[in-house]
Amino acid sequence: MQSGKLRLNGDLISKPARMISVGDVLTFPKALDTRVIEVRALGTRRGPAPEAQALYLDLAPPAPKPAFTASPKADHRPTARERRAIQKFKQELEEN
Repeated sequence: MQSGKLRLNGDLISKPARMISVGDVLTFPKALDTRVIEVRALGTRRGPAPEAQALYLDLAPPAPKPAFTASPKADHRPTARERRAIQKFKQELEEN
């Protein structure tokens, strides 16, 4: 990687081609997280993802995503009832 963000056993890698072996630890950024991977075995072919996932151990699994929380819509036009409530609220603020 030219950006120098990949680490092999804690050392920055400056050239893209580097031989790895079983037991090596790779550290690299992915999206907003930092991944730490330990090589458990070397593959003999380029295969499907489940086969590749069996060849390494994720030492720092990504944190679970927060559950969906419903928030009030703020991108809609207020209804007549909501406009009257807003006007009443503003008048009460001005009186105090």
